[in-house]
Amino acid sequence: MSDEQQLLPTPSKEVRQWAMFCHLSALLGIWIPFGTLIGPLILWQIKREMDPFVDAQGKEALNFQITVAIASAISILLMVVVIGFFLIGLVAIGALVLTIIGGVKANEGVPYRYPFTWRLIK
Repeated sequence: MSDEQQLLPTPSKEVRQWAMFCHLSALLGIWIPFGTLIGPLILWQIKREMDPFVDAQGKEALNFQITVAIASAISILLMVVVIGFFLIGLVAIGALVLTIIGGVKANEGVPYRYPFTWRLIK
């Protein structure tokens, strides 16, 4: 744990749960078209005023899901040259694993930063 994380107070249980829900709401994409983007967007918009931790984790989750959507679209285009079939599977597995890790870390009160994320929303 870094010195900065040791100095920050642990967010309350409710705040940690909402931050976790911001990450895990992307799993709605399994059942709802564009749910990977809609879930984090709606939760972040509703709960961002609650606490800076929820605001930061909601933005991080949304930025990651935007990046995943772009990577998925590129993978679909690359299916014409066959490599896209491999890439779409890699993107899907990576997104699932990193989303779960983000949710677990947020529930622990640890700010999580996704790797390989284009941060459009500041």
